[in-house]
Amino acid sequence: MNRIVLVIAPLAALALSGCLAKTAVGVITAPVKIGSRAVDMATTSQSEADEKRGREIREREGRLGKARRVYDRQVAACNRGDERACDDARRTYDEIEDLRS
Repeated sequence: MNRIVLVIAPLAALALSGCLAKTAVGVITAPVKIGSRAVDMATTSQSEADEKRGREIREREGRLGKARRVYDRQVAACNRGDERACDDARRTYDEIEDLRS
């Protein structure tokens, strides 16, 4: 009986120490993991910044294309003698210049 206890006790101690060590490591590294997740959520990655910039450029180009189409119609109306269309075309041209810069 004593022999069995002498053999099993060290094996049980080794098995439990692994579990305890794993738990201790988890407890110790938890604040670091939580902190790194918070920083990751608070900051913007380079790829996210690039996507946002690309989206802004596409939206600006869309507005610029729409303004150019409106301007072309207004210039055509102005060439037919519509004074109001000439005034509108000047304002639209100013909008186009603002979008280009």
